[in-house]
Order: sequence, then C-alpha cells, then structure tokens
Amino acid sequence: MGFYGAAAGHGVPMTAEQEAAERAAAVLAERDAIQANLLELDGSFAKQVLDGATLTGRSKERWTVASATFATLWETYLAYSAVVDRVAALGTGPRRPAKKDLPELTGLLTGPCVILPAPAVPLERRDLASTARPPVTLAAAVGTMRRAFAEVTEVTSAVDAVWTAVGTPLDAAAAALAGCGPLAAGLGGETETALRDARASLDSARAASNADPLALVADGRVDTSAADQAREQAAAIAARIAELDRVRQRATRRIDALTDGTAAARTDRQQAIAAWHEAAACLTSVPPLPPPIAAPPASLAGLAAGGQWSRLAGELDRAEAELAAAAAGTAGLRDAITAALGRREELRGLLRAYKAKAARLGATEDPAIAASYDQAHDLLLTAPCDLAAAESAVAAYQRAILATEGRR
Repeated sequence: MGFYGAAAGHGVPMTAEQEAAERAAAVLAERDAIQANLLELDGSFAKQVLDGATLTGRSKERWTVASATFATLWETYLAYSAVVDRVAALGTGPRRPAKKDLPELTGLLTGPCVILPAPAVPLERRDLASTARPPVTLAAAVGTMRRAFAEVTEVTSAVDAVWTAVGTPLDAAAAALAGCGPLAAGLGGETETALRDARASLDSARAASNADPLALVADGRVDTSAADQAREQAAAIAARIAELDRVRQRATRRIDALTDGTAAARTDRQQAIAAWHEAAACLTSVPPLPPPIAAPPASLAGLAAGGQWSRLAGELDRAEAELAAAAAGTAGLRDAITAALGRREELRGLLRAYKAKAARLGATEDPAIAASYDQAHDLLLTAPCDLAAAESAVAAYQRAILATEGRR
C-alpha cells in the first residue's frame, strides 16, 4: 500500500482559477487514496490480531510504538482531511473557485494550514508556557503521514510474514491431529502420551508465534523450526495411530487367518513328509525335512483383549513371517523331491535312447559297452538310487556310444 501523488499540471497556460481548481481536485483525489489505504491497514488481519493479542518481548515493544504511531496518524489525517474538505468546498464544483475565494484557497493549497497533533507529554515534563505546534502545509502533512504509515506497515508486514511462514506447518500439524483423539482411545498409554506431547508441541509453537512473532525473525528470515518440528511430530503420531487402529480393526481377522494358515501349512507339511519318505525309498540322497510348524502364539488373544495393539502388531508380524518362511520351506522340499525324481526319470529315458542308438550301431555286443550299460541300468533301477553315481554312469555310457559312432 502507498499514497498517490498529486496530478500533474497541464502544459497549456491556465487562469489562476483554473489552476487552483485543478490543484484542488488533485488534493481531493490524494486524500481519497490516503483514506482508502488507512482503512485497508486498519482492517488488515495482522492489525486486527495485534490489537487483540497479548504480546510479549520484541513484538510487544514494536507494536506499542507502532500502534501509538497509527493513532497519531489517524489524528493527523483527520486534521488534514478537515482542511481538504474546505479546499473541496472552495475549489470544486460548478463555477468554482470563485474569484473572491481564490486567496483563501491558494493559502490552503500552498501555505501552512494543518495543525499536527502534539506528542503526548506527561504533565510533570511540560513547560508552563509551551504552545501548540505551528501549522504545516498539506504537502508536509502528507509527508508526515507517509512516514508514519511506513513505520506501521513495516511492523504489520513483518508479523504477517511470520504468521504466513509458520502457519502452513502449524495448520498441517493441526489437521494431522484433528481426528486422532477418538482413534487413540484404547491404543495404550504410550500412544496416548505421544499424542498429548504432539498437541503440546503444536500449542506451544502456535502460542509463541502469536505472542511474539517478531522473535522468530533473524537476519530477515523466519525461523520455522519449532513449527516444522510440531508438524513432523504430529504426522508421525497420526501415522502411528492410524496404523495401530488398522491393527485393532483387523486383529480378529488376522488372528483367525493365522490360525487357519497354520493348520493348512501343517497339512501341506505332512503331505510333503509323506512324499519325502517315498523319495527316501527311491533315492539315497534327499533334502532334509524342514522344522515343525509352530502354533500361533498363545499371547495374541490376550494382547487383543488387553488393547496392547502395538505389541500385538509386532507379534502378528513376526508370527506371519515365520509361517510364510515355514510354508516356503515346505514348498522348497516338495520342489527338491520332484526335481530329484524327475532327474532319475530323465536319466532312465536318456539311457534307453542311447541303448537304442547302440543297437543301430551294432555295438550292443561290445563287452565294454554292455558292461557300461549294465552299470548305469543297475544304478537307476536300484532302490534307493544313488542319483549322482547313476548320472555319472549314464554319462560314461553316453560317451562310449558317441566314441563308437565316431569310429564308424
């Protein structure tokens, strides 16, 4: 906000009456601009809040001075405006100014005519013979008001900048905590204490910025660290409460699912053990059995009944992870057995194929080749089968056939 200057004069020569009328119109327009700016400042958010706030520290000191300056500014404006009203009466409107009014109008436009309010001096410091301040010109009065206006807006602008900077994180903290109260009930003393601490941090940061906003300004920058900390603290506890509330809502379903999942995993393990025994009868080397699958912790129901949701969340996470690992172990055992038995069948098929190839080559009567075949055949059909030895024997038979084929 700022005051507007008087309108520029015309380059064309004018009569004294015309020049006075133009200057009167310019003074009136300037007064209207000044009034609009003063009213805007008076109604501004920062000004209204500062007037009603219980300030402390630097903000109290500066606003005490600024508010007194603003009061004096209004007094100056009223004295100045009364003179402008007389100027308007003499110099504006149809057939104005009249020639007879020109001397008075000129005196008001150019001479000292505004009596500025005297500074308040305590009675004990007054001089008995002190007189009122001498009047000043309209231009001087405007200059005085301009300086006072700048002093007041400097304070309100600085305060507004602080509230804008800290308002965003503080509002975010308040929004995060807004719905936490009902959810936190029953989540345990630790969670409720953390929520109280977050609210206290928010209230403290907001109270500090309201009571002494200018204390947060250093080297032209606003310190938002307390507001940022309140926002982070609020976001953290809000997220934790939401997480624990989800645990609370899902607790029964998760416990039931864990019980059912454990029963299914145990059934799968029993089937895998049966397959393991069958494989152990067929193969000399089978993977070890996975450890037994533990029952769900007996503490889960008690933790849910006692509202110990934080501990329950940890116990459920751990039990679910252990069940997933056990199920993966069972699946791994089943896959390993299937792969081993499949490899045995693959080797048997490979041996049959190369025996057929030996017959086409007429090599089946070769004692060495026949002995190599018998060794591989016996290993593959012996129970339990030494799969590694059988694989080596099949490979030896394969090499023998390929060597015979190469010679022929």
